[in-house]
Amino acid sequence: MSRGNAQLRHAVDSHARVEIAVHQVSPAAGFEVLREVTQHIDIDLYTVADTVIGRASGESLPRLAARELDTAVDRRQGHAGTEPSS
Repeated sequence: MSRGNAQLRHAVDSHARVEIAVHQVSPAAGFEVLREVTQHIDIDLYTVADTVIGRASGESLPRLAARELDTAVDRRQGHAGTEPSS
């Protein structure tokens, strides 16, 4: 039973870290940005989220992660407020 509780605690903590990172990146498109970064640099979502949270605390991001994050945010901002073409 305690292993199950530990797994549940880990899952809840991981989810909370992702939510925090999503809102630090962009409340509207943060999850999509994080997902895009994970796909481009082949790092799991939780690691990217921890890295984003660290950046907000003044830690520097690894160069590749910083570049991908900035690029993904720029792409999302470039699409903000535009409607898809039909």
